[in-house]
Amino acid sequence: MTSAWSRRTFLATSAVLTAAAGGSALVLAAPRAAGAAASADPYAALRTTWSALILGEGFSPTAEPFKGRLAALGTQARGWRDTMAPADGSLWPDAVYKDPDPDTDPESYGFSARMAESFIRLNTMAQAYRQQGTGLTGDSVLRTAIVTGLEHLNSQVYKAGQARYGNWYSWQIGAPQALLDVCVLMYDALTPAQLGRYCAAVDHFVPDSAVASYTGTSTGANRVDLCRVLALRGVVGGTAAKIALARDALSPVFPLVTKGDGLYADGSFIQHTTVPYTGSYGSVMLGGLGLLFALLKGTAWEVTDPKRQVVFDAVENAWAPFLYNGLVMDSVAGRAISRGEVDDHRRGHPILASIVLLGRGASAAENARWRSLVKGWAQRDYYSPPLGNPSLSLTGLARLKSVLDDTSAAPLPEPEGHRLFPDMARATHRRPGWAAALSMADKRITYYETGNGENLRGWHTGSGMLYWWGDTFANGQYSDAFWPTVDPYRLPGTTASRKVLANGAGGDWGAAMPDVNWVGGVTDKKRAAVGQYLKGLSSTLLAKKSWFFLDDTVVCLGAGIRCQDGTAVETTVDNRNLGPVGNAPFTVDGSVKPVTRPWSATLTGASWAHLGGHGGYVFPGGATVRALRENRSGRWRDINTGGSTETLTRAYLTLWVDHGQNPADASYAYQLLPGASEQRTSARAADTGWLRVLANTDDQQGVSVPSLGLTAVNFWFGGTVGPLVADAPCSVMVTEHTDGTATVCVSDPMRARTSLTVTWNRAVASVVSKPSTVTSATTGASLRLVFGDLSGTRGATQTVRVRLS
Repeated sequence: MTSAWSRRTFLATSAVLTAAAGGSALVLAAPRAAGAAASADPYAALRTTWSALILGEGFSPTAEPFKGRLAALGTQARGWRDTMAPADGSLWPDAVYKDPDPDTDPESYGFSARMAESFIRLNTMAQAYRQQGTGLTGDSVLRTAIVTGLEHLNSQVYKAGQARYGNWYSWQIGAPQALLDVCVLMYDALTPAQLGRYCAAVDHFVPDSAVASYTGTSTGANRVDLCRVLALRGVVGGTAAKIALARDALSPVFPLVTKGDGLYADGSFIQHTTVPYTGSYGSVMLGGLGLLFALLKGTAWEVTDPKRQVVFDAVENAWAPFLYNGLVMDSVAGRAISRGEVDDHRRGHPILASIVLLGRGASAAENARWRSLVKGWAQRDYYSPPLGNPSLSLTGLARLKSVLDDTSAAPLPEPEGHRLFPDMARATHRRPGWAAALSMADKRITYYETGNGENLRGWHTGSGMLYWWGDTFANGQYSDAFWPTVDPYRLPGTTASRKVLANGAGGDWGAAMPDVNWVGGVTDKKRAAVGQYLKGLSSTLLAKKSWFFLDDTVVCLGAGIRCQDGTAVETTVDNRNLGPVGNAPFTVDGSVKPVTRPWSATLTGASWAHLGGHGGYVFPGGATVRALRENRSGRWRDINTGGSTETLTRAYLTLWVDHGQNPADASYAYQLLPGASEQRTSARAADTGWLRVLANTDDQQGVSVPSLGLTAVNFWFGGTVGPLVADAPCSVMVTEHTDGTATVCVSDPMRARTSLTVTWNRAVASVVSKPSTVTSATTGASLRLVFGDLSGTRGATQTVRVRLS
């Protein structure tokens, strides 16, 4: 498996190399071949292109934010130069790579990671040597140090014949990517013999067989990284076959997949077989493809596989749904959420830059639209402006600044609508003023991923965690030390047992998956009904959970909640991070509660609650809800063994329903109203006819909203709920429109039905359109739809449009 340390350090410490980057840079030394010979040398041209891609162009080294970043690069490089002390087993005293007991245990992972880091430090030095404005531009002492370091590592550890130890990633991606980038940047300072030995080392650790089959560690983002190594090996060594192999080995990444790693038709992106990873590994893949497309464009090795259009389409089908005001949602970031140095905004900015880079290889229309999308996201990121992101590469900064300064690109607003991703048990919902995301788990998708000592307490992130943000508020909700300070048993939206779990419970690399099939729902792309049959991680907990995503609210229902863990079971209505101060006013049924901490109360018969600056909560028919305002402290080290030991404290306001110890058949119902005022919240609670809960049992959960013409039911088992009848488990949503038509949306979240009959007891004149899965449609006093084999629809929504009588 991939080393979190090596990937994290490689991306954060040497972000110039992996973030989306492009353009041309000032080149200090001419290529070895000069004049007409240079133009005839395709490898020299490729080296020039790659130097431009990893150094950037179009920015002034004397203007901010570039001036400060270049100076910092020089300071860092000077530090590496001055502390370099070649010795047996190390190039720097604090980066010993010699392993006294080489194997693949955690200790060996550390040694291999420090070997890769040694190359990354040399890479930083090479960047400072080549970039303008670093204070070390063209410095001869620095040049000598870089070459000395390369020779040292090649003679001692990264060489042909060396047996690898620790993490495969360090040897096949982390070290060779950095090494080859240095070879390009310092090409004229290296002899042919040196370059030959470095290429031989890469050939040893990354042979052609590394991409012979699309399996194991050679899929998705990892495959793109390996292709980058092969392509640059060909560029540095002047080997056409290597570049051709890299180009051709990209092709398995392009087609949509139906299992395992890669992009799915519904926009899902999976890595490590079971982990939704659009915002982390997906970012690496997107950036890597953009770099390779740009490197090879216009050459004899240009990527021309028509299936690459799948990647272009995925910009809006897979990545855009998870981008909001510049951040990328944590629901698709896997164990990266536990890395304190890069939060959801800082993970989002490289994706924005990668989209701009990818646009260079797309159509003119796609490129123009993407630049407008990126401009909108970047301009709206008031919480963490991209140009102030210290972890974003110079090339990423340059690319985003070019878009922000582009007067021809009009910023596009956040797209509205609902997106359901049944292939990775995720959903996003976007409305004017707010957005939400839902994380679930099933027999194909893990509860959470831990590994390499990361994300040690992410146990319940797949138990129905409901994230939400406002357009102009709460964009730092999960950015501001949320993960090390939040109570991991009380994540927003989840139902969980208070049973104490060990760090890393469930096993590494997404091994733990609940044995459940019914996870998914239906959507008409504006609203949705989503459900999760929940089985607790390392717990006896069982529950049926439903979310109805509507125009200004999310209606949340839970039923059949049972557990025999001998501990309390809770459903967390919300758990808001109020920052270091935490004085947001909290009102319940018109009564203002104390802002002192700690404060707690049992709210008996509560009808509604409101949290200033965030939104409102409505409890249909009244409910007993627990409330707690408290300070919580934690360290990133608590959830990530490589994290900071600094203690952080944040204030929280938590609302939850206490189902008691060992509940037998508990339930809950509430509405979440993001951004609602206190007045609108209380008015919604007073309008008891706005929402009708048609069912909230272990068999079915459903609602009706007459003003929207909407009825939606999750049938855990067949039965009758309001006007809807189903003969088997399914999800159904009906919406009557003002033009005299209606849409009936049906799905089989279990992906198993060979037949399904759904009846809507409403007079229907005719069927306007239907999918091929409907084998029979009867109209009249009621609408009766017979669906054929739905097992191949992968839980996707089947939509029937009818004309009402």
